[in-house]
Amino acid sequence: MKKSKTVNLVLAALFLALGIVLPFLTAQIPSIGSMLLPMHIPVLICGYVCGWQYGLAVGFIVPLLRSMLFGMPPLYTAIAMAFELAVYGLVTGLLYYKLKKGTASIYISLIGAMIAGRIVWGIVRFLMTGLGLFESGFTFTAFLAGAVTGAIPGIIIQILLIPVLIMALRKAKVMD
Repeated sequence: MKKSKTVNLVLAALFLALGIVLPFLTAQIPSIGSMLLPMHIPVLICGYVCGWQYGLAVGFIVPLLRSMLFGMPPLYTAIAMAFELAVYGLVTGLLYYKLKKGTASIYISLIGAMIAGRIVWGIVRFLMTGLGLFESGFTFTAFLAGAVTGAIPGIIIQILLIPVLIMALRKAKVMD
């Protein structure tokens, strides 16, 4: 089913709203929110459903808008997250639509996006640290802790939840 630009815009707005609202579920305990990554899920799904352009835009906007509206994440963190989430939306959309449709393409695009986004997050954090926007040095150990070790619960949730949702959306003919 070919969706119109209007439908994609409305769906992207829905994913943007979900990215703003879902972190409230974990906001009472910030360390849990940083482990479960609630803002990431709607961005990743947006890339699949609406395409890379919308996924990129929603991914970049969500953390910055949430930071401006609610002060969380803090702006310096939101900047690094904006680049990370933009890459999530971009890569899921690009890989999914370039690969032959099927379960394997869902997992390949998801895992590819998760890896690429975390690498970009690390690069941006490293550059921001070099510019003095973060107090301490950003080491490889800090990268692994922030991108992998501390995010394992969220990574597991994404790998279990997102493919199931995408397959259900495909079956419901909400997306190609």
